[in-house]
Amino acid sequence: MALITLTTDFGTKDHFAGAVKGAIYNELPDANIVDITHQISPFNITETAYILKNAYKSFPKGTIHIIGVDSELSATNKHIALLLDEHYFICPDNGVISMIASEINPTKIVEITIHDRIESSFPLLDVFVQAACFLGRGGSLDVIGKEIQSYKKTFEIQPKVNQEKSIIIGNVIYIDNYGNVITNISKKVFNEIGKTRDFVIKARRYTFTKIMNRYNDVVDFDADDVRQFDGYKLAIFNSANFLEIAIYRSNLKTVGGASTLLGLDYRDTISIEFITKEKASFVPV
Repeated sequence: MALITLTTDFGTKDHFAGAVKGAIYNELPDANIVDITHQISPFNITETAYILKNAYKSFPKGTIHIIGVDSELSATNKHIALLLDEHYFICPDNGVISMIASEINPTKIVEITIHDRIESSFPLLDVFVQAACFLGRGGSLDVIGKEIQSYKKTFEIQPKVNQEKSIIIGNVIYIDNYGNVITNISKKVFNEIGKTRDFVIKARRYTFTKIMNRYNDVVDFDADDVRQFDGYKLAIFNSANFLEIAIYRSNLKTVGGASTLLGLDYRDTISIEFITKEKASFVPV
């Protein structure tokens, strides 16, 4: 039984996501379809990469992942299919794979050529579904396209590091359902540059000098009313090991989230400055 995932910016109001599922079942009735998300911000490939990079590894090897964000075919946005980390990906060649595969090289990549037999203004419904179902029946990448050696590269998800000044400059790459702000600063980069030194995280006019291990580390559970800690701001490395600026027990309808309360939005700058002996006297309390 083929396992096919869908990651798109279609939303759930329109017919697009349902039509794609119907087309898959029409071709492959016993397919198992999983929606990773249809709530990607329109055309946002950085957000797409963050979500899919942290989701696909939870699926069994051989899973087929269809990516439907910025997928309109053009001379500069071809369609590709590839085998990466024993998973198949069918997607536009718009740079999203370079962010997903930043640490793993694809085993094989093909430029999809079945467009020659299918005329479509909705390639995800026709071309991507045909390719996914063919792979789901055990088909080979070579049949749906011609092998290529490279794909479009983009490095927007990578933070900038100034080793001399001991500064990491990152950006907001995703805002989650709680309004928490996820940056592109990984725990690995933080540890490599920081080397256990004290630090100051700057997010607009807010600063943090400690990174929590859990969200509820801000809570004094001996207090008479622990609800008083709802709304406290904190920094944490999330389950994907990226630096996150969060609000404890945030609720966008009541307390608010880090994005709104701290005025942080997609691509805004978050910096970490590690403290040397010369700067130690300037560390904020």
